[in-house]
Amino acid sequence: MRKLLISLLVIFSFLANAQLTILIDSVPEYTPNDADIYLAGDLNSWNPADPNFKLAKITEITWQIILPEMDHGRVIQFKFTRGSWGTVEKGANGEEISDRHYTFGNGGTINPIILNWADNGGGGGSTASDNVSIMDDAFYMPQFDRNRRIWIYLPPDYETSENRYPVLYMHDGQNLFDIQTSFAGEWEVDETLDALYSTSLPVPIVVGIDNGGINRTDEYTPWVNQEYGVGGEGSLYIDFIIETLKPFIDGNYRTMADRNNTAIMGSSLGGLISHYGSLKFQNTFSKAGIFSPSYWWSDTVWTFTNENPKQSEMMIYQMCGDQESASTVPNMNLMNTYLIDAGFLPNELFLKVVVGGQHNEQLWRNEFEEAYLWLFSDYISSITEHRLINKLEIVPNPSSNKISFPDYVISNNDSIEIIDMNGIAVLSKSPLKRNSVNISKLNVGTYVIRITNDNEAFEGKFIRK
Repeated sequence: MRKLLISLLVIFSFLANAQLTILIDSVPEYTPNDADIYLAGDLNSWNPADPNFKLAKITEITWQIILPEMDHGRVIQFKFTRGSWGTVEKGANGEEISDRHYTFGNGGTINPIILNWADNGGGGGSTASDNVSIMDDAFYMPQFDRNRRIWIYLPPDYETSENRYPVLYMHDGQNLFDIQTSFAGEWEVDETLDALYSTSLPVPIVVGIDNGGINRTDEYTPWVNQEYGVGGEGSLYIDFIIETLKPFIDGNYRTMADRNNTAIMGSSLGGLISHYGSLKFQNTFSKAGIFSPSYWWSDTVWTFTNENPKQSEMMIYQMCGDQESASTVPNMNLMNTYLIDAGFLPNELFLKVVVGGQHNEQLWRNEFEEAYLWLFSDYISSITEHRLINKLEIVPNPSSNKISFPDYVISNNDSIEIIDMNGIAVLSKSPLKRNSVNISKLNVGTYVIRITNDNEAFEGKFIRK
């Protein structure tokens, strides 16, 4: 009997040690006495008010939560909130802080210190540009019988011109333009596009759709995750964009409403729903920015991709960091293969893994400019000269050393120009004496090549890999 008791004590001791106890006993002194504190992280799809991850209040200044045993080496990421992203923890001066990390091993107790809350006003005010506005605080979503805040970014020359503009629809709108409404730093979409405009590059209208908070996971996932038992409202969310929001935007703003000038972009589950929406509705979207995609959510994503092959020309930009979850990079590489098998051409696909990149707004902010320049390269590099423009066939494409084009393109008075996605000429030659060009000294990226003479012009796009 004694041996049995000792064995049970050893087992219980091991189980207790394998659990993680999080004990908070240091919070800002202005924290309300009746405050509830929640853990929001990759364990619960970053839900800021998940009742299953609400910390128990032990004393007036002590909160605790015990997480169950997980696989040895499992890394979790999380932050603390008081029930919303508007009350997420911040740094001592109101600055954004990185996600907290914990690696499961033999269990134990950690004592995080919360230095500040987002609603303390320490962040320095709104950072949204003057040409960003809230189009509607409660735009009605008939597909869900819900309301949602919608942001809109208008190009700097919108009020002083009669121009029409392409439109980029983006998810997680509260994280795109304003640090005050973001929960882990903003994408700085407005600052990035304003800076590009200042260099004479054209920029689009951007429509930012706030996520649905506790409904975010459901709305951004087309299929139910069998392990978690949630998700599956993604088709209705895309229906909202196509059937309700886009007609309103096109009817009230000077847009270029055709598919060639309509794009969708998001990160994480927002990347997953962008993948779904762009392939499912190729008659609406011709461009998709897919950052840190959550392809892990459901294996249905693979059969879905097979069942929705290429119907029209499409630009698909996939990007992630090599410091995200273990499956992110392999899944993204695999998806690139699936897309090629579905009929998409290599020059329609952009695949990038950022060394050191983590699953956060900093990565997505840093990569937004390149994604925009690549996805909208046709809009940016459109030629206004009044001459015949012919499509230039380029082989191989992508290429790392040399590209070639048909012999009939070459004549005695041709000139050639290669332009990067910032609109800068990186190579010029005149006259052109052969039907090939050495590109080995160019940086990796996408380029426009133009061959012109007195009567006509040829233009194409290639990727230096």
